[in-house]
Amino acid sequence: MYFAALLARTEDGWEASDTELDDVETLSDLTDLAREASVDEDTVLVFIEQEDAWFGVVRVEGEEDPRIYVSDAAAAARSSYGEILTKELLGSDLDDGADDLDALDLDGTEDGEPDVADGDEEADETPVAAESVPSGPAGDREILADLGMSEKELLALDTDALGEIADSLGAAEVLETVR
Repeated sequence: MYFAALLARTEDGWEASDTELDDVETLSDLTDLAREASVDEDTVLVFIEQEDAWFGVVRVEGEEDPRIYVSDAAAAARSSYGEILTKELLGSDLDDGADDLDALDLDGTEDGEPDVADGDEEADETPVAAESVPSGPAGDREILADLGMSEKELLALDTDALGEIADSLGAAEVLETVR
């Protein structure tokens, strides 16, 4: 189960809105969604959380590239919306290369024929993505520093992380209205 919300900073403080991620397939889609919520190209934070397994924050300001932080990259990479963020943070070719290499005829075997050397059929079956995604935080650890939450505080978050972030930003009440 996912929870997602947008926090847009305005002259009057923070405005929160619950958001559906059904149509989000790329970071670009997520960034466009955030920009639509922006007033005068002010700061917009996108909060995404999956049942206390991981949380992510995407910060969008005007036309600048989004800044991203994910609390646990390995856990996020195993979920559909988290994968969007981790691919951006760790490189978009984490799991794409294996499929492309399988399609190439580099060793003279036909597609579908196993290339077994010395009877070891399971030698290279570990997916590239599993090896490439680190466990733990990834991304911009100072994403919220100028808004009142230090890197140390961000890294110390565990349960109700989004609530604690919102509280630090002075937006706890508006976030609770969309929960």
